[in-house]
Parts: sequence; structure tokens; C-alpha cells
Amino acid sequence: MRKPVHADAELLLLLYEMRRDAELRRGRKWFLSEFQPTGWDEIQARYLTHTDEDRWFRMTISYWEMVATLVNRGLLHPELFFDHTGEDIVTWDKCRPWIEGARTAIRPAYLHNLERMVKDHQVYRARVNAAVVKARARVATGRAKPAKPAARARAKGRR
Repeated sequence: MRKPVHADAELLLLLYEMRRDAELRRGRKWFLSEFQPTGWDEIQARYLTHTDEDRWFRMTISYWEMVATLVNRGLLHPELFFDHTGEDIVTWDKCRPWIEGARTAIRPAYLHNLERMVKDHQVYRARVNAAVVKARARVATGRAKPAKPAARARAKGRR
């Protein structure tokens, strides 16, 4: 995998700025805390009705599908993105109960990019967490010493 570059950081910061938009912030809050549908039929009847909830549903879903498209296509370095958030995972978990109904009604690939990115994110998170636990165990048993800040800086310079 390629290393992150400055353009990745700029895009990540731009996406963060988009998340700070007041309306998108309200939509994400509503989606994660109040939105509790039991299936796609309920979403169609209750939320896709040109209301605030309709707008918030569409804003939240389209934001995360857009981000996932950028990550999946390599326009945003995946690990750089995964290192700073977990909201994509929580958002996808909220979609699981109704995604099959939506895919039947809309299109089979509906939210495919979000689903794929979240799977990759979970694999990455498991790998990082395992590495951290292993490193801490080695330090705790005295088999490895934590690197001193100067040593870490020198090691980075040699890469």
C-alpha cells in the first residue's frame, strides 16, 4: 500500500470540515441517536417524506457513501482515514437491519462502498489492536523496551 501524502491529509481535513456543517452535524446526530427503523418499508413510509428526517437521512447516508467511494478508490489513504474515526462503522451498523430491503427496492449496489469500506476498516482495526496488545505485552514482560522519542525519530528518518 502506498504511503499517505500531503494531498491525503488535505482531503481528510476537507471531509472533516464538511462534517462540521451545522445541518450535516444535526443529521448525523439524529441518525446515530434517534433513527431506529425496523426495516426499509418503515423508512419509505416514515422518513422519505420531505421532512427534516428525510433530509438528515439522505445527507448522512450520502456523506458516508461519498467518503467510502474516495477511500475505496484510493483517493484518500485508507489507513489515514481509519486511524481517526469509527463513525463509519457505527453508521453502517445502523444500516444493517434495512439494507437488504433497500437494495431490493433501489438497486443491488446501494451503499456497497460504505459496506466495503467498513469491512476493510474492521480488518485494519483488528490488526492494529492486535499489534498494540502484543507490543504492550512484550514491554510488560520485559522482552522489549519502549522506544525512546529520539530513537523513534531516528528510525523514522531511515525509512
